[in-house]
Amino acid sequence: MDISEITTSSSTINGDVENLTTRIENLNTEEPKHSSLLESSYEVKVTSVDDEPLLSVTKFEELNLNPNLLKGVYEMGFTTPSKIQAKALPLLLKSPYSQSGTGKTAAFVLTMLSRINYDLKAPQALCLTPSRELARQIMVEVRKMGKYTPVITAEAIRDSHAKTSGRSRHEEFAEAQLIVGTPGTVYDLLKRKVMEKKHMKIFVLDEADNMLDQQGLGDQSIRIKNMMPPSCQIVLFSATYSSEVRSFATRFAPNANQFNLKVEELSVKTIKQFYMDCKSEEHKLEVLDDLYTLLTIGQSIIFVQKRETADKIAKRMTEKGHKVINLHGGLSTTERDEVMDGFRKGSAKVLITTNVLSRGIDVLQVNLVINYDIPMDITGRNPDFETYLHRIGRTGRFGRTGVSINFVHDAVSWEIVQAIQKHFQREIVKVPTDDWDTVEKILRKEVS
Repeated sequence: MDISEITTSSSTINGDVENLTTRIENLNTEEPKHSSLLESSYEVKVTSVDDEPLLSVTKFEELNLNPNLLKGVYEMGFTTPSKIQAKALPLLLKSPYSQSGTGKTAAFVLTMLSRINYDLKAPQALCLTPSRELARQIMVEVRKMGKYTPVITAEAIRDSHAKTSGRSRHEEFAEAQLIVGTPGTVYDLLKRKVMEKKHMKIFVLDEADNMLDQQGLGDQSIRIKNMMPPSCQIVLFSATYSSEVRSFATRFAPNANQFNLKVEELSVKTIKQFYMDCKSEEHKLEVLDDLYTLLTIGQSIIFVQKRETADKIAKRMTEKGHKVINLHGGLSTTERDEVMDGFRKGSAKVLITTNVLSRGIDVLQVNLVINYDIPMDITGRNPDFETYLHRIGRTGRFGRTGVSINFVHDAVSWEIVQAIQKHFQREIVKVPTDDWDTVEKILRKEVS
């Protein structure tokens, strides 16, 4: 069946997930509280597909939420809705079959939890996301927000059956009311009828632009969407809104309400950006070695382009006596979970990774990001501005000031840094590599 023939209530949003989910740090707890949100200076623009007035709320109580759900919201530290929540939530939470849209993660999690009939032990809410790390992070938010509800959840990610306490896949997904997973696993479960779809009320597609960047995920998402009941509410969430994403959104969620927020300037506003002139690829390793003390003041992420580079850096730094962890798609699912869990808990200070973590992952203590390899587009000749933005956005979270350092080692990387500086209209300051007293003086002040 062609997707244009399917009638659904649906909505899209574009904006930057990192900024829509930014929250102020609470230094006295391991888990971030949300009592204050870093607000955008831009208005949220709403495009409605009907003539009904678009409501806005100033308090969560105005949404008539289940008291137990409201209790979870307040325990997470949310006090008043942000701009995107204030406009998105009333539209999301009106009649289940009305056209609707999403805001930040908390908004669509709240909506999914509000849609569920807790007396019905069957799948009713589904969220797709491009990586297992992001799926697990969203599930953490679900369980915190739904703490005082009887919601039954399940993670549809590869090898997750190993963690189901002896239950079979059929048993786990027969009763799970809210499911978060990756497209490949979810599609397989639906196709084999391990996951039932007839009671599905809301289907959220998170990070749509990232889905399209990864081969096959967009097509799998469309196939899953086509399996949903006609009455299912469809929500699409994208950090960017390129022509490719716009075309995909039109197919995925036709006749949709849209929420638009310009955020690039805000994304880099609280992040101090530097570059370091390195003489060669080998010199980059030496500079990284010298920076180790600064890397461990808080927590740091070192981004590289290839798995082989990540393995090489991890091996070299370990041989030097430095404690680092390494995460990329070449690891087993168990290894990836262990690495990410250790980083979240703070037992590891320095994480080396590929772009698998460049989007959507919030770790409170990260205050320094290093672009060991500056992100390039698929041609390898031009800067990848979106990936750069998402990478450095791993720091400067929750209203904090963050630091990013770009390694420049040849004419091409120098030109890329200049292009990035011009694109975002933010200065990238040079830090010398031949005077470590000056390096310490400049950087320690920023990361401390």
